[in-house]
Amino acid sequence: MSDAITRWLVEHTNLPVLTIPPIGWSEVLDISLVAIVLYVISRWVRRTHAWVLLRGIIALAVLAIIAQLFNLYAFMWLVQHVMMVLPIIIVILFQPELRKALEQLGRGRYLASFKNESEQRSHTGLDTIVEIVNAVRIMSIAQTGALLVLEQEVDLSEYEREGITLDAQVSAQLLLNIFEKNTPLHDGAVIIRGSRVAAASCILPLTVEHVDSELGTRHRAAIGMSEASDARVVIVSEETGTISVAMAGEITRNVDETQLRDMLLWGAPKKQKFTLFRRKPK
Repeated sequence: MSDAITRWLVEHTNLPVLTIPPIGWSEVLDISLVAIVLYVISRWVRRTHAWVLLRGIIALAVLAIIAQLFNLYAFMWLVQHVMMVLPIIIVILFQPELRKALEQLGRGRYLASFKNESEQRSHTGLDTIVEIVNAVRIMSIAQTGALLVLEQEVDLSEYEREGITLDAQVSAQLLLNIFEKNTPLHDGAVIIRGSRVAAASCILPLTVEHVDSELGTRHRAAIGMSEASDARVVIVSEETGTISVAMAGEITRNVDETQLRDMLLWGAPKKQKFTLFRRKPK
């Protein structure tokens, strides 16, 4: 019956006839290896800055399709030349992450590292947030400068390696001791992963965007860290004692305890959507 249908399709239509090839152990192994590689790459993309780049590539591909449909030759020429140098750009931008991935692969524990990191990368709980807020409140009163980075989905191991590894339970007393003036660890940032202080005295990237002249190096580093990742960064000003929070490249200043707790738990509040026509208040 199926052979008759196939012959009729070949004789009366121009549609290609799809046949299912025989599947053996080699094909199953081949598909499994491809699935594992795609899974590892997707996990790596989600844990690094590559996720932002991937969204940019997708947007560029959509624009290229639109340009192809409307015969925008100049834009297509630009896209083709960008795609030619894109692999080199990726290697330059993600050299630390690629080196770490290859090192783990060479040691034969790349998949094990995913398991360990997923266990460690639990979201910061309420008890931990309370400890952080208490420490920040005390440091704000004493005008003790501080910089705390709460890791989210994007891996911050490259910045952690630049500091001093601690791997200690988060507590207000520990954070107060770290940022005590004239102590070895007070200079730099603390990276918090889940309920653990992963490292202290970490160096963060400074933002290249223009900021208020009143903001110092800590604030510029906090904004730069929030631009490079999805981390939530808390700053205590040494000059004024004011508390600020940086997220997604934006900084919120003069935050009180309640606002700080809510922002660390839920993220930045959603902005009011812009509407073209607004009804005037009566």
